[in-house]
Amino acid sequence: MHPFPHRYQVSIRATPDAPLALGGEGLPPLESLPPPQFGGPGGYWSPETMLIAAAGDCVLLTFRAIARASKFEWREATADVEGLLERFEGNSRFTQIRTRVRLVVPAGTDANRARLLLEKAEKGCLISNSLTATRHLECEVVEGA
Repeated sequence: MHPFPHRYQVSIRATPDAPLALGGEGLPPLESLPPPQFGGPGGYWSPETMLIAAAGDCVLLTFRAIARASKFEWREATADVEGLLERFEGNSRFTQIRTRVRLVVPAGTDANRARLLLEKAEKGCLISNSLTATRHLECEVVEGA
């Protein structure tokens, strides 16, 4: 692992009517539009679905690292993640993220140890841990054609 701090950069291109184009160096392109709940057409990733996916993805990647370090043998893990978006103090925000993990392990595995490692992964997920952090916004307004 590289020493901290780590920096992550993406670029986003928006036009009045097309899906936003998200990209990053060495990454496949991704398109984003509002979800149907906000009047979008559906069928695209949205900031809301990407946030919830990131939380679940982080839990499973953290589990994989913890399992490897603990020499814990497992076969497959799947997660279903649900976020609840509500109005809170005049703003929309996710108030709950529920992650359901299904872990497949070899016969004879200590199920309690498996649960403990999954709990440790959930508590160590940097994405979920960041969701209550103070937010910062920098804006640059440029007039162009």
